[in-house]
Amino acid sequence: MAEGEGTARVDSWVWAVRLTKTRSMAAAACRAGHVRVNGERAKPAQPVKPGDEVRLRHAGRERIVVVSRIVRKRVGAPVAAECFVDNSPPPPPREAVTAVPQRDRGTGRPTKRDRREMERLRGER
Repeated sequence: MAEGEGTARVDSWVWAVRLTKTRSMAAAACRAGHVRVNGERAKPAQPVKPGDEVRLRHAGRERIVVVSRIVRKRVGAPVAAECFVDNSPPPPPREAVTAVPQRDRGTGRPTKRDRREMERLRGER
């Protein structure tokens, strides 16, 4: 079977078109529920075919791509760009991304009160 025909594993395809850095990261994203194929959570071995929509939450943003060509081996960036249509929203401008507050050096370990304040600022609690 030639490249571009049939189906491929979703974790392998996501890695092959350079959406993740390693195949193990792609498989871990699938297991964690960060990959969806046509709106459904995908397991690492789920097949993808041309025309499928793949949504990947990775590195703080969501990538929405439509499969246009199947590749099973990792390819160069110019070839990888031809294998999908990117429908992702543009990343937020750098000014909109909140700066992570830095603690002064030598101030020691944060107290429980400090930690709770940092979590509140980050929106974790």
